[in-house]
Amino acid sequence: MAALIDALGGGAETRFVGGAVRDTLLGAEVSDVDLATRLQPREVLERLAKAKIKAVPTGIAHGTVTAVSAGTPMEVTTLRRDVATDGRRATVAFTDDWMEDAARRDFTMNALYAVPESGEVQDHFGGLADLQRGLVRFIGDPLTRIAEDHLRILRFFRFHARLGQGEPDLAGLQACAARANDLMALSRERIADELLKLLALPDPAPTVRLMVGRGILRPVLPEIDEAGVGGLEALVAREATVEVSPEPLRRLAALLPPGGELAASIAARLRLSNKATKRLVTAAERQRNDVDRPLGLAYRVGSEEAVDRLLLGGGDPAIVSSVRAWRKPRFPLSGGELIAMGLEPGPAVARTMQAVERAWIEGGFEGDRDAVRALARAHVERALGDRA
Repeated sequence: MAALIDALGGGAETRFVGGAVRDTLLGAEVSDVDLATRLQPREVLERLAKAKIKAVPTGIAHGTVTAVSAGTPMEVTTLRRDVATDGRRATVAFTDDWMEDAARRDFTMNALYAVPESGEVQDHFGGLADLQRGLVRFIGDPLTRIAEDHLRILRFFRFHARLGQGEPDLAGLQACAARANDLMALSRERIADELLKLLALPDPAPTVRLMVGRGILRPVLPEIDEAGVGGLEALVAREATVEVSPEPLRRLAALLPPGGELAASIAARLRLSNKATKRLVTAAERQRNDVDRPLGLAYRVGSEEAVDRLLLGGGDPAIVSSVRAWRKPRFPLSGGELIAMGLEPGPAVARTMQAVERAWIEGGFEGDRDAVRALARAHVERALGDRA
């Protein structure tokens, strides 16, 4: 870190900014370190090369270079000011003015800079006071900030859910409600990313209730209503009882009416990955009888997915805990063995395998290999008798 700062001219030219400063002041874990610099991007690359520090021009057109120091990637971005914005992206010009750079950021608590050598914090818009009282406040006029980047609507609520204390900033809340339709102009990937970050927080339910009440999600996710918020609140309480970590896809399923078809439609709308889609749909397909055979459920859909469904269905904490600790056994039978017992290759083998496996599951996975083979032999004899 010190070598990187030295290469970039120390605090006179380069300072820590944003989340790293905010979270350090809060005593929270810092996940990403961002640096702001007065140096032009090409000079950043040249200085890092001279210092033998790996540099990747990840977003050099917008002034960002990723420096890898001691195996840790850090984004180094030249001070900027917005020239033009359309709510999704900005055209920027580089500057050497710290105030100009701070003025284009979203919230006061995210526009804090720290001088590396002294730790002195530069605060241009009252971010320190807002951070102390847990107030997420837009820099300047909230409507202007939202017009520059519509995603700031969702970010306002995510930061409030994470850091807010008491009621949200009224001017910001009103601006977000007034401009909620602007979310329709965003890519669904950006909406999904921000929504899932919100749902991954320890208890996002009060903030989601506020969002639903103000109609924030209606333009992009009209399926989420007051009943869904109640489902989320119940789920968060159950997760705490069982000491299960937050899972945003499980929580999204709680917000939606049950049903795999609807969940699949929403997953497609949000451009979720195949893996995420499968988990969301599986959770949405929950049934009242899931609690009757929880290990059989876990065998069919997977342990994590079974936990999702049991929690969503109000399953007993002891049952959920048993599923979490369970390890899926291997079904001790192959199609080749059925053929060796006399079945001809084809659909009959698949049907018999499924019947034997179903009986094995319903029996609690009991019986060794020989017992399962004996069960299979009985099914084969029955199948051959039916054919005769």
